[in-house]
Order: sequence, then structure tokens, then C-alpha cells
Amino acid sequence: MHYDPIKQTLGKTIGHNLFLRKLFYRILDLLLLRAWYVRKEIFRWEENQKGSINVLDAGSGFGQYTYLLARNFKKWKILGVDIKQEQVDDCNAFITKAKLGNARFEWADLTRFNHPTVFDLVISVDVMEHIETDIEVFRNLYQAMSDGGMLLVSTPSDQGGSDVHDNQSTSFIEEHVRNGYNITEIQNKLKAAGFKKTIARYQYGWPGKLSWRFSMKYPLKLLGVSKVFFFVLPLYYLILLPICLVLNTLDINISHKSGTGLIVKAFR
Repeated sequence: MHYDPIKQTLGKTIGHNLFLRKLFYRILDLLLLRAWYVRKEIFRWEENQKGSINVLDAGSGFGQYTYLLARNFKKWKILGVDIKQEQVDDCNAFITKAKLGNARFEWADLTRFNHPTVFDLVISVDVMEHIETDIEVFRNLYQAMSDGGMLLVSTPSDQGGSDVHDNQSTSFIEEHVRNGYNITEIQNKLKAAGFKKTIARYQYGWPGKLSWRFSMKYPLKLLGVSKVFFFVLPLYYLILLPICLVLNTLDINISHKSGTGLIVKAFR
């Protein structure tokens, strides 16, 4: 399944309306379990920080996480970079309308990333599974960070993270270049890129898997069949949202021996 056509449809529907865009971000923050984990780790990291903070959203996409950071941390300076110029332009237009002067977006290829700013925090959410030359990207991000800085990565694991369950299966999300990372593999790659310390754990255990199917997989499959289902989604989520919120709460508070996602912290 290809996400881009659905993203483009959503972008055309809500992209230029400030209220709808903000509402869409809030809905994503509720539905996407990875957003719960990212928020938790960032707020925990922020407790020990002082002074001016430079943040890089490496692969900012639709701008959800740059907006989250800019809205919650007014003294931080956030740069979102993406390889798609149309998304960069769209996000800059939105952030200007939202009057968030502490955030901006630029075009960048992470495989060749070289920026004069030194970043204290780098986040990479649902990005590395799209890039073949991952160690090169990790090395570039390492070089762009300050000593003691943290890289936060959220990515699918090899435990079915791209909805692949055996060697004959193909990814539900066809844009992925790999079917998820082994938890040891990604830590070794980060260390090969120069990072001194890594901490990795599974996300999307059994509660998260169910939540993802109800909140994302099944609705996107329906939209892939016909855009008519777009008008059915409000009723669908009215029924399923409370269940998904309970499942997300369970997932983030349980230590998982396995899971379809990984949340990884690496320190320079």
C-alpha cells in the first residue's frame, strides 16, 4: 500500500486551513502510539536541560513533531528538514500562519546532511526505515550534534514492524526499504557512527499492535479502496477511539519483550 496518495489527499483537504491542520495534529498525537513514546522521552530529556536548545527534526514530513516541539517549548529553536520540497514549503506556510517563530523548515538530504547549527536534540520519527544508507545518515547526525546531545529514533522493528510476519511477506507500507530493525543491529550501527551510549526498547507490544490495526491499518486500507470511506471515518473513530486510547496507555506503561516498533536513544 502507498501512503503518499492518501497523504496528498489529506494535505489538500486540511493543509491550508489553520484550524483543521492543528486539529489534525492533535488527532495524530492521540492515535499514533509512537507520538506517545516520543513525547514521553522528550519531556523526560527536557527536565535536565537549561538555556537555549537547538533541535533538529530529521525527516520532518508533514511537520507534526516540529509543531509539537515549537508549541510546547517556546524557547527552543527547532529546524525541520525533509527531502520533499513541497512538504518543506507547505510546513513553512503553516508555521508562519500559526505564528510560531521558533520553528522553520528547510530542504535537506540526510545522506548528505551538513549544517552549521549544532543540535542538542535530534529526533527521527519513521524515517530510517525509508533510507538504505542508514549508517551514513547516523554519522551525519552525529557530526551535527553537540557533546552530550541526544538522538531519538522511532522506527519499526524486525518483529513485524512493517506488518511483515515471515520471509515470504511483503511490507504493508511499500515505501520501506527494510522490514524493520533488529534491536541489536540498530544499536551497533549507531555505535559505528560514533555514538557513545545507546538505549533501545520495544514499543507496540500486544496492546500497541491492536491499537495500530484499529486506528491506522484498517482505516487506511478502506481509504485505499475508495475515498468515499473518508466520510465514514468520523463515526468509525467515535466508536474506536476510546478503545485505542486504552490500548496506547497500556502499551506505554508495559515493558515489552518484543514489539513491532523500537524507541532508541543515542548519546554523543
